[in-house]
Amino acid sequence: MNETPKKSWSQRLQEKWGVTYKQLLVILLVFALTGTTILFLKKPVVAFFVGEGEKSVWFTIIYLILILPIYNLFLLLYGFLLGQGKFFWEYEKKFFRRIFGRNKA
Repeated sequence: MNETPKKSWSQRLQEKWGVTYKQLLVILLVFALTGTTILFLKKPVVAFFVGEGEKSVWFTIIYLILILPIYNLFLLLYGFLLGQGKFFWEYEKKFFRRIFGRNKA
């Protein structure tokens, strides 16, 4: 039997996104930096709008409304700063097309 070896997760992502291994590492770094930044911003940003104390339904609503655009802005910012702006610009356009249900023209 001639079985083809299974591709690693990184090889599958490289093929899916059409990037080199080095670009993949930078893209993963951008996602990590963005997630970490949002983690540090979450509490003060939401506290500004909701206040301190027990986290209510308003906390969740405000968090979802505010953090999604902030996350996307940081994703683009870090992407451009680390030389993967084109990838993240296309990624964001695809993401928002999915959210708003618009097909590619």
